[in-house]
Amino acid sequence: MKSELGLHRLRLLRKEQAIVGLLILLIALTIFVSMGLGASTVSYDRILPTLFGQGTFKDEFVLFSIRLPRILITLLAGMALALSGSILQGITRNELADPGIVGINSGAGVGVAIFFLFAPIEVGTFVYLLPLVAFASALLTSMLIYLFAYKPGEGVQPIKLILTGVGFSTALSGIMIVLISSVDRVKVDFISRWLAGNIWGTDWPFVLALLPWLIVLIPVALLKSRALNLLSLGESSAVGAGVPVQRDRILLLLASVALAASAVSVTGGISFIGLMAPHIARGLVGPAHQKFVPVSLLAGGWLLLLADTIGRNFGDGDGLAAGIVVAFIGAPYFLYLLLKKAN
Repeated sequence: MKSELGLHRLRLLRKEQAIVGLLILLIALTIFVSMGLGASTVSYDRILPTLFGQGTFKDEFVLFSIRLPRILITLLAGMALALSGSILQGITRNELADPGIVGINSGAGVGVAIFFLFAPIEVGTFVYLLPLVAFASALLTSMLIYLFAYKPGEGVQPIKLILTGVGFSTALSGIMIVLISSVDRVKVDFISRWLAGNIWGTDWPFVLALLPWLIVLIPVALLKSRALNLLSLGESSAVGAGVPVQRDRILLLLASVALAASAVSVTGGISFIGLMAPHIARGLVGPAHQKFVPVSLLAGGWLLLLADTIGRNFGDGDGLAAGIVVAFIGAPYFLYLLLKKAN
């Protein structure tokens, strides 16, 4: 019996390793394809020599100044949104929760819009202040949504959370329209592109602005995997197992908000990555957070990278915003999950 159990665990471990390896391979292939595509193409046989310092000035400029920063931003932002969604679904016990759907992205967007439209902008600090402004605005929004969805003695009401989040998102969209109705055309264009999920933070400073949030918060999510497993089973189960429910829930909510806000501050209003990536991960490796969180990270990074690669090479001009490409896939997927949950 023990040997059979050991073999079963070994097979599961190998399956998980194979899935992680496959996702890493998909990310690497997508990065390689993405580096060669765009308005200024780079021959694929010149990519590796250019990366190792043996390319022409034009190839080096395109790869190092244009392509690689954007690729890394989309990869990191996808990971942040996926992890945010994984945490949010765990603490609310709602597999339909997503930072874009429940209003966190909209809250961050209003903060970014106010900062961009009315604050005196200094180039040196603007990049690094944006995630902080987005976090503060998203945190206020999430606290209000949480309070409306919380019922004493029962905790957060999952369906109520979704409905409250959608209501807040709609209201915040109205506030955004009011904000941009009286400003100059250039700033309106920027906010409009931001709302569509058009990747705009495409320079190295934006990578440096986003990376620390992931470096700090990925370990937090992994260390709190046990608490997330118990919280997803219900508040009574978590309390019975000795989990400090309120403290851990607040800590994890802060982590989820920070991840989503830091991502959307440089990529724009992108929804559904935080919904799809955790579902894909759970379907591949099961519901245990210590197993599916790493898979969700990789899946989210790959999904957004793929969406941006497709979008920026679609048609003429600037192509399609990554947020629109993701929405083409994510909206039907959300409706499918909603109908499945209702049945």
